[in-house]
Amino acid sequence: MTDVKPPPPAQTVSADLRHPSLYVNREISWLEFNRRVLVEGRDPRNPPLERLKFLAIFSTNLDEFFQVRVAGLKQQLAAGFSERTADGMTPEDQLNAISAIVRGMQRQHNESLTQEVLPRLAQDGIHVLDMEAVTSDEASYLEQYFQNHVFPVLTPLAVDPAHPFPYISNLSLSLAVVLRDADGEERFARVKVPRILPRWIKLPDPQRFVPLEQLIAANLEALFPGIEILGAYTFRITRNTEYEIDHDEAEDLLIQIQEEVRNRRFGEVTRLEVHPSMPAALRRMLLAEFSEEQESRIPWLTVDDIYDVNGPMDGNDLLTLASLDVPALKDPPYHPVTPLRLTTGRDLFEVIRERDVLLHHPYESFTNTVERFIQAAVDDPDVLAIKLTLYRTGGDSSIAKLMLQAAERGKQVAVLIELQARFDEESNIIWAQRLEDAGVHVSYGVAGLKTHSKVMLVVRREGDGIRRYVHVGTGNYNPKTARIYTDFGLFTANEEIGADLSQIFNVLTGFAKPGGFKQLIVAPNGMREAFLSLIAREKENAKEGKPARIIGKMNALVDPDIIHALYEASQAGTEIDLIIRGICCLKPGLPGISDRIRVVSVVGRYLEHSRAYYFHNAGAEEVYISSADWMPRNLDRRIEVAAPILDPGHRSSIRDLLDLMLKDNRQAWDLKPDGTYQQRSPASAQEELATHRFMMDKYREGQRITSEADG
Repeated sequence: MTDVKPPPPAQTVSADLRHPSLYVNREISWLEFNRRVLVEGRDPRNPPLERLKFLAIFSTNLDEFFQVRVAGLKQQLAAGFSERTADGMTPEDQLNAISAIVRGMQRQHNESLTQEVLPRLAQDGIHVLDMEAVTSDEASYLEQYFQNHVFPVLTPLAVDPAHPFPYISNLSLSLAVVLRDADGEERFARVKVPRILPRWIKLPDPQRFVPLEQLIAANLEALFPGIEILGAYTFRITRNTEYEIDHDEAEDLLIQIQEEVRNRRFGEVTRLEVHPSMPAALRRMLLAEFSEEQESRIPWLTVDDIYDVNGPMDGNDLLTLASLDVPALKDPPYHPVTPLRLTTGRDLFEVIRERDVLLHHPYESFTNTVERFIQAAVDDPDVLAIKLTLYRTGGDSSIAKLMLQAAERGKQVAVLIELQARFDEESNIIWAQRLEDAGVHVSYGVAGLKTHSKVMLVVRREGDGIRRYVHVGTGNYNPKTARIYTDFGLFTANEEIGADLSQIFNVLTGFAKPGGFKQLIVAPNGMREAFLSLIAREKENAKEGKPARIIGKMNALVDPDIIHALYEASQAGTEIDLIIRGICCLKPGLPGISDRIRVVSVVGRYLEHSRAYYFHNAGAEEVYISSADWMPRNLDRRIEVAAPILDPGHRSSIRDLLDLMLKDNRQAWDLKPDGTYQQRSPASAQEELATHRFMMDKYREGQRITSEADG
């Protein structure tokens, strides 16, 4: 554990700490995060299927960025909104910068995919083939496959005076077909590449694939018999999926969100992806047609929104290939371990009463901890009530199924389902209805606020009274994401935390007014003020010559007030380390402003999702885990919870992890004062230190020692 030394004398610099030059633009910072994901896909040190996975994630991230962030900027532009962000950029400035940055990254992605990763996979026996490269036997197989499985599903849509330009759904892949009829006139038709069919058609050799769109393009004569086909070009559009709910007018939030999710299909087009071979005239035609859809004083779609993709479009489908069961081309498998204290066979509630349990996923099993805890609560006749928040249920939610079981057994079950969890709305709506039908008390939170906290309360009868058992986490109650996201969880029977959480659920399900929390920090009523106070305390300690240190681990740092406070603390002599996976609008290392602030981003095998906040507090260390980032939306517009880590051993464990990540020289990137990132690399004589690999080895070794002791 790193010692915290007294600070040097504080610097007195007269500077406007709100000046735009001291801030990084949020959207550009997010793109820089996605660039770090792209680098993992380009890095030959990663196994080829892992590289393919990162390239797929890069594309999926961009899809969401254009659906939400770019769409939001275009909405601002359409509304005449010209206010500058903290870094001084207008919406138009940001859109121009985004277009230039994405274009360069898209070229790198295309080159890595088509010139490096796919050829490398071919060397290892996995072939993604163009139609021209198949053998004669494979061509015969594909012809039969097309006739039996593809042709009956296709619906060619012509465009002429009798057939208006067809509606094209968000993120759907299409072929733009140019035809010449018997009169010599050129025509246009659209053929949708159906999502219901496999994107990658398996050839008789199971490791050889052909993209579905190429199979369709090679058989267009079957769709347009007797008509000359001049060309076929893939394209894809991205639509605006951002929506706003008027909570004052929404009598039934469930019904209104269902309606908004349906309307999302008709959002404005924010991006047009085309194959580089598409002729200019066809590009102009598509641009005109999609622009005509919009009802705005300015065009939503311009030539700056057309992106060439020289390779398979819809990179999310690459995840199907990346999931092929070829262990030699992937990272070595890791099997989460069960915490030692939970392997003794003792009653789980007894273990938690004895001492808090700190969890770290995915190194420790979600199934054998959180799901086991819920199952124990469902099965225990002394458990009277179970309450929890569900942000992302997932399609087949084991947690929601356990809530159904609990209700069937007569327990009081209350579930807060966040209907506005972006891109999970439909799944959450389905589960909300199923739970209500089973008699579960389902609520949708506080009007105007998203419920982003990850908390669970179990009320159990013990002796003549009751005891509350609590789980507070940084990640969703979702077994799937728990295998690939790093998150903290805390089991505790602390009375004050239990009382605080009871009050929070009363706020979420009823009309209770929040306030007076003894242990938990809760947003939006008090979290901003609490964190600013904790930062200010370190600043004052530094001014007084006491050791002062802050370490913050989060997904994003955007909030201008928090950044301003960190700048002031740095000027006073506080040492500040920030481990920020994604967006960081603060500039570290500025002389006299932030020269005591360092920012590191760790990108690797797992998605860094846990949030932890450490304050030295003149030696009386305080550590919090939370669902909240330091962003305005988390501090002001969401229900969030930060829980103190009261056990000294657990505080040390988190602090050790933070120190490890700060020393990482394989997965870590340093944010420079100009807003760019530089990837760390080990010195020639220095051994690589990679956070995820180190942690997996640590937990494997702990499990091995335990097994040998038991043996």
